Amino acid sequence: MWQMRSMLTRRVAFASAALLPFAGRGARAQDQSFARFVDGVMAEARRAGIHDATLRAAFAGVAPNSRVIELDRNQPEFKLTWPEYRAKVLPESRIQLARQNFARQRDLLRDVRRRFAVDPAVIMGIWGIESNFGSTKGNYRLVEALSTLAWEGRRASYFRKELLNALRILDSGDVGPARLTGGWAGAMGQPQFMPSSYLTYAVDFDGDGRRDIWDSLPDVFGSIANYMARSGWRDGAPSAQPVQVPASIDSAIANRDDRRPLGAWMEMGVRRDDGSPFSRSDVQGALIIPTGVAPGQGFMVYPNFNAIRRYNPSDFYALAVSLLGDAAVI
Repeated sequence: MWQMRSMLTRRVAFASAALLPFAGRGARAQDQSFARFVDGVMAEARRAGIHDATLRAAFAGVAPNSRVIELDRNQPEFKLTWPEYRAKVLPESRIQLARQNFARQRDLLRDVRRRFAVDPAVIMGIWGIESNFGSTKGNYRLVEALSTLAWEGRRASYFRKELLNALRILDSGDVGPARLTGGWAGAMGQPQFMPSSYLTYAVDFDGDGRRDIWDSLPDVFGSIANYMARSGWRDGAPSAQPVQVPASIDSAIANRDDRRPLGAWMEMGVRRDDGSPFSRSDVQGALIIPTGVAPGQGFMVYPNFNAIRRYNPSDFYALAVSLLGDAAVI
């Protein structure tokens, strides 16, 4: 079955020649170009100590994937407002799933917290946003997707490095080629780690000798927690909270790098979302007012917010993770 899928991928790839480089030279030239690319990668991998058996298994049946190139070349450029983004990634159905999953995994999350000092809320938030609690891990063969992106040319250096990292993962024995799958751009497993992140942060929390971020929830949660711990997460501290913002606030000070004591923000009229004062005045926070948010609304963000941004450098993403995680553990 795997060989049939590989043959089908090859036929589809070369039938869609308009999407590939060297289209005017025909499928044979494309095949030769890709073969030279693979030979070069294999030679580099051998010099890095990766075994021949690993390389033969990794590249068996691999061909340029036209769908990967199409997705890479046609990524949407429009920007969502915060209300649009929130409606897209935080529907009520996902919030309910977060609560259900937290209830089921409470004991495991407690064990992970004990080892890494990372709150269950942020683990649940990242897990939910990245893969909808493990239900959307991606089914592209990673070596084929990364090879296609590295060969095709746009950001070739970056994807070549990630391809070599994927080969190191295979060589370690943590996962075989058939299970090394993920999104079209190389993000893997339930936490959607790139291969470089896997090598740096993935852990074998269940103790079975493999770092399995595809099917082992202990390894998934432990790996997310390790990533956050090493990104500066402070256990028990907040990441973001909705606030009321008076019209008199100068918009120039509403950015995540302008941190001030909450007492100073209260003097300017900022209050918690329910209108009450902050419980502490000495904690440092920054005010952000996302695009499209209703007048008088904003978010107070804390150092943990920046830790989440190291996972994905987007304010909207960090807000969504914070809100989903907080909703899960209520």
